[in-house]
Amino acid sequence: MTFAQRGPGSGAALLGLGALRRLPPEARPLVRPGTVPAGIMHLGLGAFHRAHQAVYTEAAIAGAGGDWGIIGVAPRSPDLVAKLAAQDGLFSVTTLSGAGARTRVVGALAGVRHAAADPAAIVALLADPAIRVVTLTVTEKAYQLDPASGRLRPDDAVAADLTTDRPPLTVPGLLVRGLLARAAAQAGPLALVSCDNLPSNGKRLRGLVTQSLEYAGVPAGAAEWVHGNVTFPGTMVDRIVPASTADTLATAERALGVADLAAVAGEPYLQWVIEDDFPAGRPAWERAGAVLTDDAGAWERLKLRTLNGVHSATAYLGALAGRETIAEALEIPYLREVLRRLIAEDVEPSFTPPDGVSTVEYGESVLERFANPAIGHRTIQVAMDGSQKLPQRVLHTILDRRAAGAQPRWATLVVAAWIRFVQGRSDDGAELPLNDPLAGQIRAALTDARPGPEGVVDALLGLDAVFPAELADDDVVRALVVEWLTGLDEHGVEATIGGVLR
Repeated sequence: MTFAQRGPGSGAALLGLGALRRLPPEARPLVRPGTVPAGIMHLGLGAFHRAHQAVYTEAAIAGAGGDWGIIGVAPRSPDLVAKLAAQDGLFSVTTLSGAGARTRVVGALAGVRHAAADPAAIVALLADPAIRVVTLTVTEKAYQLDPASGRLRPDDAVAADLTTDRPPLTVPGLLVRGLLARAAAQAGPLALVSCDNLPSNGKRLRGLVTQSLEYAGVPAGAAEWVHGNVTFPGTMVDRIVPASTADTLATAERALGVADLAAVAGEPYLQWVIEDDFPAGRPAWERAGAVLTDDAGAWERLKLRTLNGVHSATAYLGALAGRETIAEALEIPYLREVLRRLIAEDVEPSFTPPDGVSTVEYGESVLERFANPAIGHRTIQVAMDGSQKLPQRVLHTILDRRAAGAQPRWATLVVAAWIRFVQGRSDDGAELPLNDPLAGQIRAALTDARPGPEGVVDALLGLDAVFPAELADDDVVRALVVEWLTGLDEHGVEATIGGVLR
């Protein structure tokens, strides 16, 4: 693909290897695609990966070398694969702040693949000895794990992948087939690295692989090879990366002078904490600012509860109050104070943070990041898949506070806001979408619920795929959620939180 090709509609030349000389010097990639052999396969080629792990990996290669190019695999989206292929694997990341925008092209991709179009090629990559690290950003629901228990909960597609010879279509199916092929080829050890917002994500991924091998009934020798040769480092990843829009593409084109159909944007802040357990080596990510550690657990809890939990709280309350973006939601009277009290009174005492880190100070920095008006992160986007997000973001805080004998007043407000959100109407009567893998179960529970807040709360707390029994059966938690939901139903978000704090 050459610079003479045009981006559709804009009239500008299309980003690609042939267009690199036309880019402003400060916008050129640190690594030229095609010059670095692949050592990493990444599952989930979405905006977050391109604005996070790809950025870190490119900087690590530029700083320390190594055959660590990334083969990016999109499980579902052929359009993105086609766009990146047309651009020779190049894409840009625009960093957005109140001071303006800064755009740079990233050259970490050594190739792109579409899993659904050629699953055998993905299985072959997993068995390739050149691939020594596999990273994943596939979102919580792709793991097919019960969010409350961590047990494998295979749908029909996963069950077929694990028990038949059909080409694998799901993440568990691809991983199991690829690992079995690697074991058969004796292709050497491998690190599987979850970069998704799951509690103990390395352990969860290990559990997914172990349970999938058992479900598939694989021979003992192959399973033993996997257990002895595959590691599952835990991670904590952090950068706010909203979905790309026409404005994202336009901003990139203005900065680059060429069209980038795979452009992404994110906030200035980014962080990656990684457990250093890579049996076949890894990029020098520490050269790019990543934190390598023996245990990422404290960092993970800090981020899941303080950032992601507060993000969800802001999204549900903001969407109910009719605010389109997270930054706009923070302008709701008294909401910042509610979130500060959530952090200080419920989140901060629920866990031990990393050494030298104040949860309250970290939370204050989170609120500053959320207020960045340039990001435009939509409340509806953050609110989706709530059944998969609530356990690690909010419910674990509630469980830990109840174990300590406390009444987690502010965390139960988040649960009440989710319950009101999934009923499908905002405070002004506008329709709210229910985009959730458990949407059918949620709607059925609402249909069968007794009238009134108490009946709705009992019905949804009864979803054992979301709420563990010790929480669902807790009279204190139930009473707090009912109290909050009653206020939200009768008065709406602004009056409810204003009435408490005014």
